[in-house]
Amino acid sequence: MRRVVIALVAMLSVDVSAARAEDWPEFRGKGRRGDWNETGILERFPDDGLKIIWRTPIKAGYSSPTVADGRVFLSDRTIISGPKGTERAFALDEQTGALLWEVSWEADYGGIMWPNGPRATPTVDGDRVYVLGATGVLHCLDVATGTIHWTRDYVAEYGAEITAFGIASPPVVAGSNLIALVGGTDALAVAFDRMTGKEVWRAIESPLDPGMGHPLLIHAGGVDQVIIWGPGAVYSLNPATGELYWKQDGYRAMAPMSIPVPVFTGTHLLLTNFYTGSLLLELDQKTPAARKVWQGESSSEIVTDTLHSVIGTPVVVGNHIYGTCSYGQLRCIRLDTGERVWESQAVTVERARWASAFIVRNGDRMFISNDRGELMIGRFSPEGYEEIDRTKLIAPTSPPGVRRRLGTVSVVHPAYANRRIYMRNDEEILCASMAAEDGGVAEGAK
Repeated sequence: MRRVVIALVAMLSVDVSAARAEDWPEFRGKGRRGDWNETGILERFPDDGLKIIWRTPIKAGYSSPTVADGRVFLSDRTIISGPKGTERAFALDEQTGALLWEVSWEADYGGIMWPNGPRATPTVDGDRVYVLGATGVLHCLDVATGTIHWTRDYVAEYGAEITAFGIASPPVVAGSNLIALVGGTDALAVAFDRMTGKEVWRAIESPLDPGMGHPLLIHAGGVDQVIIWGPGAVYSLNPATGELYWKQDGYRAMAPMSIPVPVFTGTHLLLTNFYTGSLLLELDQKTPAARKVWQGESSSEIVTDTLHSVIGTPVVVGNHIYGTCSYGQLRCIRLDTGERVWESQAVTVERARWASAFIVRNGDRMFISNDRGELMIGRFSPEGYEEIDRTKLIAPTSPPGVRRRLGTVSVVHPAYANRRIYMRNDEEILCASMAAEDGGVAEGAK
């Protein structure tokens, strides 16, 4: 009898493990890689759209939602008068969308363009969530209660400059450190003790605008490295000490639009930006070092080579790179040479300045959300783009900054967790099911 019970427990353990949900604790998911590893996801969309589980009214902002341990984290902004207002961090119940807690602070958006709200996505680690406002105020909050554990002010403490785009780079957790792109003249990057907020190290003197890059934690050359992309160069630092491992000069993001996350493949590091295109580095596998493989030559947003991404991060599949270029062209280029293979306007529809899309990999398929508020399922190959299905996800509500056919855009990256998608605009956040049993017919039936 005991043997039967043990066997039953083992079977149940396997079933539970197979169905285990996956959280989305930071921008572009765990490791900022844009990989969604859950199974049981629909093959096509229902004819009448995704099944909406809940909708919750919110205020404006560009920060993406993150999902961890049964909670959804987000930030937004309420206008008081002119540029003056309050920023808010809050948590919602993942199952119902009900507000669990909220924390607000004053924020003056004077001089900030597109002043809808916060840009940086909350970063969740264990019992802490780290929320950065557009004026450089970083809060460490308790995930369960919203209690403020500590606060750092980039402007007051480090002399960081609030640029026209606002402060937009979410910090990354590296062991006991929280590493942030701060932007002080002697502190482009700063590591804080994640529990206390005490400064552990500061690194990189840079008089330039820090840009909007995302610190990226990787393991290469036998060590952990944190990649810091400042507008003037790409740096690799020891995440524990701030020691410089290597630096790649000669790759400047003008404006400075260093928005797409660097893409790490294990042997290569790919960077791309709107004005100066792409850079591919090969990482040494024995020591922390890098060499340039190729770099785009074009500094034109119209006559482009390689890939000039605006806000969307490309993906690497095999020996090819796929991403959206400066005017929304979905483009395929060779990883080894940077040579263009094909391009298509199908994903963004409109060939327009800054037209963009966000790509997330799920198995051999891609889920793609464009700035028209649509969600697509597709596949990429050197032969072309195969679109499997498309549905309307959310209404675009943000000002585009340039002329667009719909008049407004949706430029927020969705979160994918627990076989659901979480998406916000300037009025609401919604949760919709992506589970196979909640919609979609078998592939090939449509």
